[in-house]
Amino acid sequence: MLYSFIEYLQNQYDIPGAGLFQFLSFRALFAIVGALLFMLFFGKKIIDLLRAMQVGETIRDLGLTGQIEKAGTPTMGGIIIILGTLIPVLLIADLNNVYILLLIFTTLWMGAIGWIDDYIKIFKKDKKGLKGIFKIIGQIILGCVVGGVLYLHPEVTVRQELPLAVQQQQPEASIFGKEEKSLITTIPLLKNNEFNYADFLPSTENGQSWAWLIFILIVVFITTAVSNGANLTDGIDGLAAGSSAIMVFALGIFAWVSGNVIFADYLNIMFIPKVGEVAVFVAGFLGALIGFLWYNTYPATIFMGDTGSLTIGALISVIAIMVRKELLIPVLCGVFVVENLSVALQVGYFKYTRKKTGVGKRLFLMAPLHHHFQKKGFHESKIVARFWIIGILLAVLSIVTLKIR
Repeated sequence: MLYSFIEYLQNQYDIPGAGLFQFLSFRALFAIVGALLFMLFFGKKIIDLLRAMQVGETIRDLGLTGQIEKAGTPTMGGIIIILGTLIPVLLIADLNNVYILLLIFTTLWMGAIGWIDDYIKIFKKDKKGLKGIFKIIGQIILGCVVGGVLYLHPEVTVRQELPLAVQQQQPEASIFGKEEKSLITTIPLLKNNEFNYADFLPSTENGQSWAWLIFILIVVFITTAVSNGANLTDGIDGLAAGSSAIMVFALGIFAWVSGNVIFADYLNIMFIPKVGEVAVFVAGFLGALIGFLWYNTYPATIFMGDTGSLTIGALISVIAIMVRKELLIPVLCGVFVVENLSVALQVGYFKYTRKKTGVGKRLFLMAPLHHHFQKKGFHESKIVARFWIIGILLAVLSIVTLKIR
């Protein structure tokens, strides 16, 4: 809103300094500072309001050290993250940009699903919350909307590097060709690392027309997996928020360089027109996550609940898909992946051994993995710090893939 208003004033009256709002770097800085200020000035007020409304966490006794002391701590703190992200974005981002609109929809949609889940747990006194099938349906709908928009919208395009022979014939022109609709994505660590989802199908006219189905199915799988991964990771103070902030920072770099023709040329990567605006959203999102950590680090005075964790995971997956780095998710989101796998392995191994021997056995002392380390006697602050270190290393490796191919 503010962006459009200032752009109008600049065009009509040429106000000194208004031209700064044309620069992504300035608006990204504005977004992250705005989100941080909102979290610092209003976060405590919202926490006090949630406490007054008795929106407290119900703790199941799992035999973990320090667990009982957390009972009654306000939850649904994801509301703060959502507000801290959306307020600066609505003010300073280009709301005509399809990527921004899709991210706002993702935030509100998954925030609503998470809020319903938390509401049922707290006010209906049902510890199971929203039935899993309804969460999955909501995630599938999100994946279908995201995949459909990215496939159909005319402004979602890419520009690929022209062959060397063509570049030599037009040395004054851009090395990138014309904008085109494409389902092309990036395979990390490989030379000539571009892959088209349409290649899954026979190279016939009839076969290619079904490429959208493959793409949407992959988008649904990714958004569901990452959203649930973030939800599982949200088990001890600061783990999900801190790990997510690291991933979001890396995604912001990908959005910045992929949406800038100079950086895309230098790094020899795909140029994605208009995706640079995602960096403004990422900046606001990052500021909200860091601001939330102010209250969520040990000992936490607020929990994000499913309102936050489901939304965070969905946003990370959607941003990765937008910047054509979804195949990098197993590396960048390695913390989420390991948490997901630990649960799957624990359940699978227990069922397998019970079927074979009649007695179920466990691979871990408890799943998700962070609870395993708690059972081994590690303090949760040490667990969180070490997970953050691993997350930073994975983020650095992900960024390095821009040049290592």
